[in-house]
Amino acid sequence: MWDDAFPSFLIGLREGLEAGLIVSILVATLVRAEARSRLPQVWTGVLAAVAVAMSFGAVLTFTAASMPQTAQEAFGGILSVIAVAFVTAMVFWMRRSARSLSGELKEKVTGALAMGSGVLILTSFLAVGREGLETALFLWTTAQAAGESAGPLTGAGIGLVLAAGLCWGLYRRVLKINLTKFFTATGAVLIVIAAGVLGYGLRDLQEGGVLPGKTAYAVDLASSVDAGSWYSTLVQGVLNLTPTMTWLQVVAYVAYLAVVMTLFVRGVQATAPKPAKERPAPEPKADRPERRRPVWVVPAAVVAVPAVIAGLVVALARPKPAGDQTVAVSGTECGKGFTAPRPGRQTFQMKNTGGKTSEVYLIDPTTSAVYGEIEGLAPGTTRDLVATVAGGTYAWRCVPTGGKAVTSKSVTVTGGGAAKPVVPVSEQDLAAPLKAYKAYVGQGLATLVAQTRTLADDIDGNHLDKARTDWLTAHRTYSSLGAAYGTFEDFDKKINGRADGLPGGVQDKDFSGFHRLEYGLWHGQSAKELTGPAQQLATDVAGLGKAFPSQDFDPGDLPLRAHEILENTLQFELTGDTDEGSGTNLATADANLTGTRELLTVLKPLLTTRAPKLLPTVDADIARVQKLLDAAHDGDRWTAVDKLAAADRQQLNGATGQLLEDLAPIPDLLEIRKSA
Repeated sequence: MWDDAFPSFLIGLREGLEAGLIVSILVATLVRAEARSRLPQVWTGVLAAVAVAMSFGAVLTFTAASMPQTAQEAFGGILSVIAVAFVTAMVFWMRRSARSLSGELKEKVTGALAMGSGVLILTSFLAVGREGLETALFLWTTAQAAGESAGPLTGAGIGLVLAAGLCWGLYRRVLKINLTKFFTATGAVLIVIAAGVLGYGLRDLQEGGVLPGKTAYAVDLASSVDAGSWYSTLVQGVLNLTPTMTWLQVVAYVAYLAVVMTLFVRGVQATAPKPAKERPAPEPKADRPERRRPVWVVPAAVVAVPAVIAGLVVALARPKPAGDQTVAVSGTECGKGFTAPRPGRQTFQMKNTGGKTSEVYLIDPTTSAVYGEIEGLAPGTTRDLVATVAGGTYAWRCVPTGGKAVTSKSVTVTGGGAAKPVVPVSEQDLAAPLKAYKAYVGQGLATLVAQTRTLADDIDGNHLDKARTDWLTAHRTYSSLGAAYGTFEDFDKKINGRADGLPGGVQDKDFSGFHRLEYGLWHGQSAKELTGPAQQLATDVAGLGKAFPSQDFDPGDLPLRAHEILENTLQFELTGDTDEGSGTNLATADANLTGTRELLTVLKPLLTTRAPKLLPTVDADIARVQKLLDAAHDGDRWTAVDKLAAADRQQLNGATGQLLEDLAPIPDLLEIRKSA
């Protein structure tokens, strides 16, 4: 559960600290100014922000939908910029108020705070609201990924409690210091924080497509700074500075800090106003009857209004069956009952009325692009298919097992909105990439045959030092052929099998191949003991080289392997699980990365047309992993995984995990669909 809880713990701590810092300063200011009567205004703003955030979370949960990614980024960016504006105004208002309060605190505080009451409420609302909305969205997405795990909520709760404790400590401390010095110190801190929030907000606007320069990086330290480390988390959480920043972010950060901090410091250095002369106390005004609303009205309203709005949104926006229609799926009734739905997110009830298990796709009949699909719909069963519908033409394509695809009559949907279908991939589309990759594997196997023969000759001649070098060369060649392992049949087990699961472990008679030789070469076994396994490896590799041209290479394996090669690398090589003594797991990981790069090269034409932004992101990820691997060896000498510094190992695992995350969409994008 901790694996699910830790990311939410960090976000709870970060967002709680950002919001709590400003709120604690506001509360402390009012307490020091003996204006406790203004505290309900601040807490009302905080309560309103919490209510909005919780209502937003409820909308996400009960509608099972979220804003598009670009809309999320644009919304967060706009709110961040607004927050910076109000925080900046608050800093200068604090400074001016501090100077006026220092001489005549009791006399003038009421007037000064009255002038700034709206700013106080709005600042507290924006400080908590921005973080609350981000937290609600983050927790919803992590909870969806974690399934039934309670980890995300647990982690977020711990983080928020810890943040509240830290802010309480800050609050207690500021109550004991000089008010003017307090305003000066906290004002400077707030300006630095606001500069980071501004850069953060501008990055969101770039991600949302509102501002240009998304890929124009001024700073890119992602390969040398571990984003998951405690110090990186602290800097990102408090200052909103990230290892990768665009030119717009850097320029805005520096410009804001230079201008605002300069104006702030000049104001602080200005001559303080002279103490005010004694003035006769104003005559008390006659008491007038004052109509006051009950104290509970405003707090109740700020909670109730967002809750009511959220309820209406849930009621109106929650996906409903499209016109209560049930759509038939079979070879003879495909699409029966289908009528033009309204634009938006819709749920279709798909019922298999035929006698065969079927696949069904909601498609654009002109391009065969797929909007939604169900695989393995058994006879007599009904399942929901959820899809987003926009203006355009739609039809159903039913593919019974062993039968021909049948396409229903098309319907036209009028209205706006946007829906992004997946352009289907056929075996013919993958024919050219498959041919190119098979040629790459064939050439690699030819090289491997010669390398394993050289390795066998080294051992036969008792040149064990040379054999260790040649073993690594040959094993790297084999590891670079990652996408073809599924076609090698029994050869892979003979050539690269592991001792795990064998009754005798490394001493088992069936333990063979590269890892058998690795164990012997790095555990002091003699050439006589290794000659047989070395000759057998050379024979098996030669057999694979002859058999490969006629082996069945499923074209669907190509997109699958784009993710699986490095998934296995993270599971086996980067844990040291496959090390039999050579300490060269990182060399194997490097070869696996080479194989992944080659695979992406042959798939590039298909990926470029379907996800043009994916490959540049993946290329940047690969470059980061490659840089980290390059730093782990000097020539043929590689650092063993268990000898890596903890920070270096964490960086490598994190960079590989990010690469895996960005590679994950490829199997779905390039899945061979029978509707094509």
